[in-house]
Formats: sequence, structure tokens, C-alpha cells
Amino acid sequence: MSDVTAPPATRVLQSFVGGRWVDALADEHRVSRDPATGAALARVPLSGAAEVDRAVAAAREAQVAWRATAPQVRARALYRLRDVLDAHREELAGLVVQDMGKTFDDALAEVGRGIESVEAAMGGVHHLKGQTLEGIGTGVDAELHRQPVGVVAAITPFNFPVMIPLWFLPYALVAGNAVLLKPSEQDPLASERIVQLLAGIDELPAGIVSLVHGAHDVVNALLDHPGIDAISFVGSARTARHVATRATGNGKRVQALGGAKNAMIVLPDADPRLMPAQVVGSAFGAAGQRCMAGSVAVLVGTAEEQDRSLALIRDAASALRSGPGGDAGTDVCPVIDAAARERLVGEIDAAERDGVRVVLDGRAADAGPGGANLGATILDAVPAEHRVATEELFGPVLAVVRVPDLDAALAFAAASRYGNSTVLFTESGSAARRFRYEADAGMLGVNVGVAAPIAWMPFGGWNDSIDADLSANGEDAFRFYTRQKVVTTRWGGSGGGGMRF
Repeated sequence: MSDVTAPPATRVLQSFVGGRWVDALADEHRVSRDPATGAALARVPLSGAAEVDRAVAAAREAQVAWRATAPQVRARALYRLRDVLDAHREELAGLVVQDMGKTFDDALAEVGRGIESVEAAMGGVHHLKGQTLEGIGTGVDAELHRQPVGVVAAITPFNFPVMIPLWFLPYALVAGNAVLLKPSEQDPLASERIVQLLAGIDELPAGIVSLVHGAHDVVNALLDHPGIDAISFVGSARTARHVATRATGNGKRVQALGGAKNAMIVLPDADPRLMPAQVVGSAFGAAGQRCMAGSVAVLVGTAEEQDRSLALIRDAASALRSGPGGDAGTDVCPVIDAAARERLVGEIDAAERDGVRVVLDGRAADAGPGGANLGATILDAVPAEHRVATEELFGPVLAVVRVPDLDAALAFAAASRYGNSTVLFTESGSAARRFRYEADAGMLGVNVGVAAPIAWMPFGGWNDSIDADLSANGEDAFRFYTRQKVVTTRWGGSGGGGMRF
């Protein structure tokens, strides 16, 4: 339901530029809808280069004074942001439920993870310190200083409309940068509310944070604009590559986090109480619309051991209830829109025609008024090279691949073009140690279904899951949002008798 029609009373979102809410410079709009009901929530302007021009102008002006603001004062602005976000946790979670479709508990957890990023960035004064080395020559000292990159554009996806903007905003701000936020046009309401809350923080100057809406045209305008110095992006692998290629071609610093196809390796000795809940939570939480979702269960062992593991997973998944995210009893929320459901059903249909066995069929679930509901689906006997085992589907679909041993499981995971996350379920310390050493992914889990690091650690995968040298969050964030300047100085000549040239 991405049509452009909506009831006349549906409000039109505005841009936030120069500290003011202004009508967007856009002739076309997209309707943001509640995935559960299909109700129109807002008309989203599809802005372009003109909107980016005026936002960048305001940002560059504001950044001059913000860079000169003492870093401890910039950090105090984040203290205020942390408090105001905490006071509005439930409101923000409600917007995620309404606009993106998540269950309330899942949305509330997302808000909490976003607040953790603010808390991690609050320590920016420490991380922005430079280095010195004196006496490298007679009267010669060396110093390293960290300075802001300038103006940063944050382009964020639909699946975490609170958390991912907060991966970028606080780190960039405490480092002394201005930020242009471009949220997903599919569910921008939570990001809009974050900017409204930011606007009430006195320590933040007008123009230091801007909000622009749009789709392809506004993204390309951000990638091309000479007044933007860095791009932070999360989205599909294909779009991440486009963002990285185009932006770096224009001389910008880029961190572009892409898609994933995360394997969950299940050994025969996996805890039968822990493993099924973790696998099911990873595969079907947020309807599988996470870059950290485990979307392939790699069952290891004999046929009998594999069947036993599959039965545990299938039984746990069969108990899940699909429906509106706002219903307390819902476990599997709708996907983002009816078009996404239709695409996923097509993938399941095609796999079934190819001989894959559907052992739990989510197609039978009522699509709901919004046409976006799809139940938990498990596909067994999936060939290792089949697209449902290799490509990111971004829905509540779990592919089951069977292998004889850990060697084959690690080889399967390593063959993926992605490298975001891989997890292992076992009670064997030696197997876990080998997994940690050999697994070809940036984020690993042992007996953890979603191995997402806390905000004080970097978040980022390998291979086609990232187009960048630096990840989001943690120390990498401070490195990405600053440039290093090394100064070598000589004072005092060669002794006490003055300088000679």
C-alpha cells in the first residue's frame, strides 16, 4: 500500500531546516500507512535537490559555532537528549507500532537500544581526546588532534525507525558535526518525533539538526551535494553499494551498512530448552525484518539428530501468533506493507515448486486489513545454493539447511556473500572456540539468537554486509565522525642560545 492517495485530511509532513518546521520543497508525496490496518497516517514529501540545498546551507552555518562549542557542553546536550527520550519511551514505541508495525514490546526494546547509543555517545569527551609525543627531536613535539568532519547525512531504514537514527545522531553531534537526517519514507513518524524532541534542547543551536523527507531523488542529492562531508547509511546490500560508490566518488567519507543472510548453526548437543526459543525469536521477531535476523537454520548431525532439532524449532514456531503489532497477544507482527507480503509469498511459492518442503506455512495466516500479515514460515530440505538459503528475504521465513558436521556448517556460512552475523548453539566449549576463530562474520553469537552488540561496541558486518572501513557505534563512531590532524612543532632551537635558521 504505497499509493499516493489518502483522505484529504491526512497531514503532510514538514521538513525541519534552520531550527524551524517548514513546508517541504516537493511536488509529489507518498502515503505512509499503518501496516496492520492500511490506514493512512501521513503524506510524506518526496523532496529532492532543492530541499537538500537549503538544509545544507543551514547546517554549514550552524556547524561553525557548534564546532567551537566546548566538547563537554556538547556532551551535556546529549544528557538532555537522553532524559527527554527516556521520558517519551512509550510514546516513541507507540509510533513504531503504528507506523512500522512492530509489537509494542519489540518497539519498546528498540527505543531502549537507541537510548543506549545516546548513553554511549555521552562519553564523547573522553573519546575525542588526542595524543601527544614530546621530544621526537631537539625541541620537537608531535600532537594528534581530532576535529569534526563537518556536515553528516544520516540515511536510515524502515525497520528500526528509532534505534538507527540514534546510532548516528548523538555520536556525530558530540563530535561537533551538523546532521541531516533522511528517514525511510515508509515510516518516518518516529524520526520526526525524535527531531521534535531534539529541537527542545537549548544547548543545540538552530540548524545543527535537519530533517528532510523523500526517496531516491533526495538520497542521490545527499550523495552528490558538495556541502555534505560524510554519509551514514543502513539499508539493503545493493543500495549500500550504490551509496558507497556514488558518495566516495564525490569525495565523501562513507559508512554504508548493508543486508545479511545470517546462519544459525545448531549442533546436536544444543540445549533443547534454550535453542528453540532463541532460534524462533531471531527468525520471526519483527517479522524477520532485521539485518540481524537468523534466516537460515543449519542443522548439524545425523538425519535423526537433525529431525529432532527441527521438531523443537517447528513446535516453538507453531505456537507463535501473528497479527497487529498493537495486540498484546501478537508474536509475529505484519511486514512493512502489502507489497512486501506479496513478494514473500512469491518466494515461498517458488521454493515449494523447486521441491523445498514447507513444514510451517505462514501463507495461511489472515493478511489482515492492511494486507501485510504473514505468519511464521519454515522451509525444510533447502539446497545450500537455493536463493531462500542465500538471499535476504527480509520476512518471517526460516530456511533449514542440513549438513553432517561443523566443518560443513562453517563452510556453508562462509560461502555466503554476506558476513553480518553467525550464531552457534552448542554446549561444547571446543566447538564454540573453533567457531569464534573460524566464522566469517563481523558479529558472532554463542547460544544467542540475535548477536547484536551493545552500543559501546562497534556494530558492523563483513563482506557485502558493509561498504566501509568503520562500523556504527562504539569507538568506530568517534573515529568516523572525526578527522585526525597531526601537528609537529619545534620551539627553542637546538639549545638555550636562540634559534638558527
